[in-house]
Amino acid sequence: MSNKSAVSSSATETPANQRRTLLPRDLALIALFAALIAALGLFGIIPIGPVAITAQTLGVMLAGTLLGPRRAVFAVLAFIALTLAGLPLLSGGRGGLAPLFSPSAGFLLGWLPGVAVIAWLAPRPTARYSLVRAALANIVGGILVIYACGLPVAAWRLGSGLGASLLAAVEFLPGDLIKAAVAVLIGRSIARAYPIPPAGLRRGEH
Repeated sequence: MSNKSAVSSSATETPANQRRTLLPRDLALIALFAALIAALGLFGIIPIGPVAITAQTLGVMLAGTLLGPRRAVFAVLAFIALTLAGLPLLSGGRGGLAPLFSPSAGFLLGWLPGVAVIAWLAPRPTARYSLVRAALANIVGGILVIYACGLPVAAWRLGSGLGASLLAAVEFLPGDLIKAAVAVLIGRSIARAYPIPPAGLRRGEH
């Protein structure tokens, strides 16, 4: 009986262990989306005072929408780590520790909780893709959470009140809503044509 119990226990633990282990495919996806976030910094740079509108938040939204929590957080963490290490990956070719002392520092660091919330709320690859749920995930995580992290830091660094920063955020909102919509539509297209398995699972495994 004990041998049968051990075999049964091992069989039930294997899927969980697989989910805890990142496969080479997972690492490749993490690297790919970190590179995507960096590449999007080259497009749509519109300076609004000390903070610029770029397409990089779209990369964060796509990572959260498509990768699941662990891979999405690792992709953004890898991007931030490489940036702070000195690579000029932010819009305008910025890198090193200087971005941590800029008015936009809170937005950059807010990508981590933001992408985690997007990935947590977004439709699962095995579930029927819900546009409403995906839109909610990107609006809450990709806009509200990032704004909640970024605006107080911007107000502090600029010496302005939080109310003034909230009013200034209105200029960013239309662009961020467009990016959220694009992330939702791309997410639906990939979910239908080429669904990405959860982290640690090979295709065909459940």
